[in-house]
Amino acid sequence: MNWDIVEGKWNQLKGSVKEKWGDLTDDELTEVAGKKDKLAGKLQEKYGWTKEEADNQLNDFFRDKT
Repeated sequence: MNWDIVEGKWNQLKGSVKEKWGDLTDDELTEVAGKKDKLAGKLQEKYGWTKEEADNQLNDFFRDKT
């Protein structure tokens, strides 16, 4: 997966991310701006996941989106 593509399409993808992980706020999604590390960190905070769990969730979710 190419995170440069995710960053470039971030405004289009935010809605899908919000549907998948509804605990994330609009402000948090704006702050993340498509950066994988920032998004993984927010998911860790909100859902109590390890970094590995957050990375796996992100990889699975964005695999079909890029």
